[in-house]
Amino acid sequence: MNTTTPAGAATPRIVTVLVAAMGGEGGGVLADWLISAATACGFPVQSTSVPGVAQRTGATNYYIEIYPVPAGQLGGARPVFSLTPNPGDVDIVAASELVEAGRMLQGGFVHPRRTTLAASTHREYAVVEKSAMGDGRYDGQRVIDAATELAQRSFLFDMRALAWRNGTVINTVMFGAMAGSGAIPFSRETCEQAIRESGKAVEASLKGFAAGFDHVTGAAVAAAAPADDAKAPAATPVHPRIAALPEPLRELAGHGLQQVADYQDARYGELYMQRVESVLALEQPFGGDLPVTRETARYLALWMSYEDVIRVADLKTRGERLQRVRDEVGARGNEPLRLTEYLKPGLDEVCSLLPPGASAWLRKRLAHKAHKLNVGLHMRTDTVLGFAMLCGLRSLRVIRRGSARYAAEQEMIKRWLDTVRRALAMSPRLAYELALCGNLVKGYGETSERGHRNLGAVLDDMQAVLSPPVRDAAALEQAAARVRAAREAALADPEGRTLARALGLPAPAPRVHPIHIVRRRPAR
Repeated sequence: MNTTTPAGAATPRIVTVLVAAMGGEGGGVLADWLISAATACGFPVQSTSVPGVAQRTGATNYYIEIYPVPAGQLGGARPVFSLTPNPGDVDIVAASELVEAGRMLQGGFVHPRRTTLAASTHREYAVVEKSAMGDGRYDGQRVIDAATELAQRSFLFDMRALAWRNGTVINTVMFGAMAGSGAIPFSRETCEQAIRESGKAVEASLKGFAAGFDHVTGAAVAAAAPADDAKAPAATPVHPRIAALPEPLRELAGHGLQQVADYQDARYGELYMQRVESVLALEQPFGGDLPVTRETARYLALWMSYEDVIRVADLKTRGERLQRVRDEVGARGNEPLRLTEYLKPGLDEVCSLLPPGASAWLRKRLAHKAHKLNVGLHMRTDTVLGFAMLCGLRSLRVIRRGSARYAAEQEMIKRWLDTVRRALAMSPRLAYELALCGNLVKGYGETSERGHRNLGAVLDDMQAVLSPPVRDAAALEQAAARVRAAREAALADPEGRTLARALGLPAPAPRVHPIHIVRRRPAR
């Protein structure tokens, strides 16, 4: 980058700023604030942006170059700016999410002798993470470790939480962190004036800016220290059956009981406890930290609170969810909020609520028309009618026990638990691997069917070991290793071919997905 200055004057370096933000996080507004602050100082400035595709398939990158000398002192000369950032040639990188910071690190834009990195440590999970059969979450600690090593200075903290606490959007906290780092050539007052001149949510934006600035400079530490006379939160009463459990199991089972009872009712929670205690009774003689019962309790709670349309409607109508939406978009208490839910109910969702007999009849009757029943709906739940429709779906919880989906899930749960208990009588290691197989069943529709099918294949494969019981230690160890390999294969391959190879089964036939050609109506 070339610059021309009056003879004898030092040549300042152009300050380069790269912002990686996702949709709805105000990255463009942040870029405008930087441009406004530079303009107020009289500094030459240039900004470009490269839009992403969607929220988690590519961030929008905003690139700003600032020459920190007033234009009036350049004697008519002008700096030559670049339109795109160069790896290793960026002064400050700001990222609105942890993996977005990882993208910047991977691209080489963060240099250990030059770059200041300010990034939020919260996560917005990518589609590939959410759609993984197992735990597909990226290890965020790797990004933190890389940031510490590759950046000259790094400021990593949960900017989203700080923004929510101040009733604003994350871009305001990012701006404050950038200003507090000292890497941008503006004073705090200049930055705050740029926010005021924008005229949009000024008070909330200034609060967010101050929170980010104070966090980076350390001014927030003293203010955040709790008072000595602060009252401790009231202790939550512990369920008697949870209190009677061994310590290694108590917290996990407590969360499980709370989730299951919230999902259906107290009686359903009692069923959960009966199932957990039946496994505990068999494992306690072995001592230790009860790994089989812990994993059984974990996946049993998730499985018993399986997702259906009733659960979705229940969660969408809760007050804390509605408040979270307001916090995410930065809506103040007196501001109206328009909320549209995107739903796509299909044959599976309808049939899962019917009694088993009616469900089987309807599936058979409409199987050839299933694709026509998947109609996208846009439901305005900020209206009385839209919200009442969700409340109506939520109220169907009273009939859940009589539904076909409930019967299918409970039948498979009983089979899985019975296999775990029988294995526990022979080998805790084998029982532990079978307990972990509870993670194979999740989701709804084809995902749920695939999970049931995969788990059923693993349980079928173990029948030779369990009936009659095998007592040879080496054979039991081999069986445990076989279950582990099968579970990992099922989680790695949604189509089931890897699992079939692991168990020596025929490869499943390819699933047929018909192509439907829809004629486009001519424009009028």
